[in-house]
Formats: sequence, structure tokens, C-alpha cells
Amino acid sequence: MRSIFNEKNLNSKKILLRLDLNVPLKNGVISDTSRIDKVLPTINFLIQQKTKIIILSHVGRPNGKIEKELSLKPISEDLRKKLNSSVRLITEKIFNIKNKDFFEKFDEEILMLENIRFYAEEEKNDYKFAKHIAALGDIYVNDAFSCSHRAHASIHQIPKYLPSFSGLQLDSEVAALNKITSEITKPITCIIGGSKISTKIDIIKNLMNKFDNIIIVGGMANNFIEYFGNNIGKSIKEKNCNQVIKEIITLSKNTKCKIVCPEDVLVSKNLNGLSKNKELNEVLYDDIILDIGPKTVNKITDIIDNSKTILWNGPAGYFENPNFAYGSIKIAEKIIENNKSNKIFSVVGGGDTVSFLNNLKIVKNFNFVSTAGGAFLEYLEGKKLPGITALD
Repeated sequence: MRSIFNEKNLNSKKILLRLDLNVPLKNGVISDTSRIDKVLPTINFLIQQKTKIIILSHVGRPNGKIEKELSLKPISEDLRKKLNSSVRLITEKIFNIKNKDFFEKFDEEILMLENIRFYAEEEKNDYKFAKHIAALGDIYVNDAFSCSHRAHASIHQIPKYLPSFSGLQLDSEVAALNKITSEITKPITCIIGGSKISTKIDIIKNLMNKFDNIIIVGGMANNFIEYFGNNIGKSIKEKNCNQVIKEIITLSKNTKCKIVCPEDVLVSKNLNGLSKNKELNEVLYDDIILDIGPKTVNKITDIIDNSKTILWNGPAGYFENPNFAYGSIKIAEKIIENNKSNKIFSVVGGGDTVSFLNNLKIVKNFNFVSTAGGAFLEYLEGKKLPGITALD
């Protein structure tokens, strides 16, 4: 994989730049610009090199149809303000753009093609579609790690037709994930949450051989709590998981990776209620487990104190209600404390976790925060990502 930052003689080249600008939009207003902010260094570099940038990206799931509310117009306007540079949204249909000379009539340094998912061919990984787009540029750059687990035309096919490179954000994502999966500084701990074990089982299996501790929190911890003979009341849980949990426990013994589960919890009768701390044997039939308790928090923070590397994917509780953000806040505070004294290297990923950190405005206090969801998880599972292999 070659980085565009190592390339010379880019002057006047037309760069097809694949970005993930899939930001939350409501009535044309962007509520979180994290994904836009992260790709600014790559765009600024290409501007400095006097290239003409042609951005490819998507928003939402229009399923191959034009949906006005999923236009990239608000994103092009946000980019213009942040880059202090003209950005033109090209609404011309891609099939009507016959060659790269089309772009000569525009003075702007940055052009953005309308939502690439307005075309069904994109998600079908259509090679003719990709070849047509490739003919519009001289060089292809993928700076959309968060889309790189998708075998889509603008990710997987275009690199077959052009000299292809990675951008700074993609380089950073891969470097951070390699640091916690290949270039390991032990002891290493993974804090993993979410509602379903089935979506994380392959990650847990892949990391067990490399990690010292895997801490199970969030909704998926309820399955473990119940497996060990405790009542979980009306708490969320995934069905038919006992065999999976048994497999995880057996594997942990064989690999000497310690599985850590909650020892006490915060409960309520409903999602909007107040929290009450309970021991596991005190949970009633009408209780809902919504966070980890102080005893569990102390155990986790002790483990963090004795770790050199931390991977965090998934909040500890239902943080949307501040009464159940306790566990996640305490975990974040301890990681930040150790980061500031350079005791650990921390990587955070997953939409909910990043959203939680953004709400607290503490994202910058971690070594690396990934905006990727599926790509982040699949990389941790050890899978080959189509967007990365295409660059290789």
C-alpha cells in the first residue's frame, strides 16, 4: 500500500479522492462533522500539490435512487468553509461525463460528484461503472477506511484502472490497528461492549491469542451474567448464546487471556429512570441492567492501570440516560489519566463509543479514535478488507 504523501510530481494531476463523508444529516443540517474534519489534512496536502481534486463519497442508503435529502450539498458547503477554498458540487450524471476534459471548464480546485450511491452500480461493484469513473482522473486515492470493508465500485474496482494510493486518514487507521494487533506492547486490554455477542464473537476469538484481558460490558455482558447463574430481570440479551459463551471461556483458559465480566450493576425499572446499584444476586425480575456498578468500575480501572495498550469498542452502559453513563465516564477518565502520563497507548472505535466521547468533548484525549464501524471491527477480526487489498 503506497501513501499519496510519499508521491512527487502531482502538479496538475486530477485526483479521484474517495472519502467517507457519510455524516448524520437532518433537514440539510450536519449534526456531527467528525468524518469531514478527519480528512482535511489529505485534502489540504493535495491542494498544496496544485492538483485538481474530484471527491467521490456517499451519504445514507439511497439504494441506487436519487434522494434530495441525501445530497452532498451541505457537506460541500461545510468543506468550503473549513478549507477556505471553493468547492463545486457536480450534479451532472456521471454517465454524461465522458472524459476528464469535462473538468477543465471549472476553476475550482475541488469538485465533488453527487452521492455515489445514487447509482445502483456502485454497490453492485460494477466494473464498467468503475472503469468509466476511473477515466475521469489520473490518480486514485482512498482515504475512506470506514468504507474499505465494502466491495463497492468506488472502493474495490477503480484501483484496477489507475495508479492508486492511500490517504493520511486511512494510513492512520491502519497504523493504529496494527499497533494493537501486530506491534503489541503488553499487557494489552480490550474493553468490548454492544448488545450482541454474535457480532463480536470473531473479534474476541481473534484477539484472545494476543490480548491479556478482554472486559465484557454493555448489553452483551448480560448474557455472561445469566450464564453464571444470575437473574438479569428484563435486561436486553441475545438468545441462544450459551454455547458461544462456553466456547469463549474455554478459549480464554487455553490462551491465558482473562475474561472480565461485571460484578455489580446499575439497574432501573425503565430506560428513563434513576439508577440503583445492586449486587448480581439482588437483581429482581422487573429490573433492567443499564450500566456497570462501582465495584466493577474499580476492577476495570485497576486493569487499565496495569495495561500498556487499551482498545475500547462499545460503551459500558445506556449512556443516553446520564444516570447510566457512570461506567463509561469512569473508564474514559482512567484511560485519559494514563494517556496524559504516557503510560498507555489507547485506541477507541465504534459509532456509539465515539458519539459518547464527542458528547463529552474528550475525543482528543485518546491516542487514536476511529470513525470507522464495520471496517474497524472486520480488521480486528483479521479479515482482509477489499479496499485495502485493492491498494496492495
